[in-house]
Amino acid sequence: MRDGSFGAMAPPEEHLETGAATAAAGELTELILLRSAAELTLKSRRTRSRFQAQLLRNLRDALGSAGAPYRLEPGWDRIYVRTTPGPPRAVLPRVFGLSSFSPIAAVARADLEEIVATGEARFRERVRGRSFAVRARRTGQHDFTSQDIQVRLGAALRPHARTVDLEAPEVTVHVEVRERDAYLFTERVAGAGGLPLGVEGRGVSLISGGYDSAVAAWLLLKRGVALDYVFCNLGGDAYERAVVQVAKVLADDWHFGTRPKLHVVDFDAPLAELRSKVKPSYWQVVLKRLMYRTASRIGAALGAEAIVTGEAVGQVSSQTLTNLRAIEPAAELPVFRPLLGFDKEEIIARARTIGTAALSEQVKEYCAIAPGKPVTAASVQAVDREEARLELAVIDAAVAAAKVLDLRALTATDLVAPYLFAAEIPPEAVVLDCRPAAQYHAWHLPGAEHRDEWELLQSFKRLDKKRTYILYCQHGIQSAYLAERMQRAGYEAYSFRGGARGIMKYAQARGS
Repeated sequence: MRDGSFGAMAPPEEHLETGAATAAAGELTELILLRSAAELTLKSRRTRSRFQAQLLRNLRDALGSAGAPYRLEPGWDRIYVRTTPGPPRAVLPRVFGLSSFSPIAAVARADLEEIVATGEARFRERVRGRSFAVRARRTGQHDFTSQDIQVRLGAALRPHARTVDLEAPEVTVHVEVRERDAYLFTERVAGAGGLPLGVEGRGVSLISGGYDSAVAAWLLLKRGVALDYVFCNLGGDAYERAVVQVAKVLADDWHFGTRPKLHVVDFDAPLAELRSKVKPSYWQVVLKRLMYRTASRIGAALGAEAIVTGEAVGQVSSQTLTNLRAIEPAAELPVFRPLLGFDKEEIIARARTIGTAALSEQVKEYCAIAPGKPVTAASVQAVDREEARLELAVIDAAVAAAKVLDLRALTATDLVAPYLFAAEIPPEAVVLDCRPAAQYHAWHLPGAEHRDEWELLQSFKRLDKKRTYILYCQHGIQSAYLAERMQRAGYEAYSFRGGARGIMKYAQARGS
């Protein structure tokens, strides 16, 4: 019997890979069986080999990111991972191309008596007082059948259990016999399914930080399309930070095997050009055209084969079927819209599963720029005429000046520090002086309101989210913490760089 003695088991294939951080073999106490998504088994042998090779690359990236030692043992029908309990179980459900995985409870020789003895010893307490069933399957030549395993192991466990239930058991004991070895387990954890990321080429995804664009990107990732992201910034640093956080979740949790980049394009100049020359009722549809052109230019430079958007039919004025047709000609690459038939509730539910919903909920709506009633049934010709008024060189300039972020390389500090501090005060901003009252009364920036830092921390959620807030304290430390907390709650808030000394210099330079 080899109950739990994984070290003695022969690898399923000759090829065995070891992670860079692998510990001694005796420390790798958990064996996990991975199943490729069923779709891979339908491919030709040549295609399947290519897909399996990509899946292994992605698994190495995922397991490496978990920080745990591991050994990867690839096979044609199954992949095995020897590792330590904990982090790998958390990361495996996010690797596309896996249908499920099972932590192995015990391993036995492919001998009926040993399988029954091992299974009875390992699972008698697991089934005690519960209903159970035994499911078995085999690969290879043996002198027993899968039915023999189910009957004999079921009979051995029956005295310990409440009852046998083949329809809806509380515990299912699984036995997989593969050539010389039998693997016994009770857990079957669902995987992400789909195709291994990277096997279906490359695209660019227009991302806004809201629910829709993140879910649309995820659906293309699931189909094996490696993505980079294009963000047309209409709202400044606070908006950028919110979008970076959403894209960071996608990159860290779902992009195993690739290094996605976020291209941040300042859209102030294109938006000013649009507002000065286009009829207001056409602003929305022409804006979307400019975004398509931006994604097309970046996508072409990256060798992308498609643009991905989060548009759903009828969700907003620019997404009527007629408007989508009028917007489409601006794209120089095919536009994929995986959410076309989704309603908002479905999209939000999927965002919760993906892990972006909580962040997307905090993102303000910046794309609704048209006052009054935007056009909902624009013809291609009418939109052509409106867009023809623009100097499209403004798009080329914006793309050339784009900031490119390596999402997986960003640290927690990178996600906070660049977006926390302000060196200017916008005209309509509310300035909050967070110093002690005595310092505030001695001198403060004209127009600044006094807010005790502790009181503000407890009560800032009562402030108007539509306003911009500039905070300062004596050294800029407490106000940075407060601004960061406010930003996490969806406020556009900044700490003035340099604290009280910085705000005094700012005031003196302007004669205040």
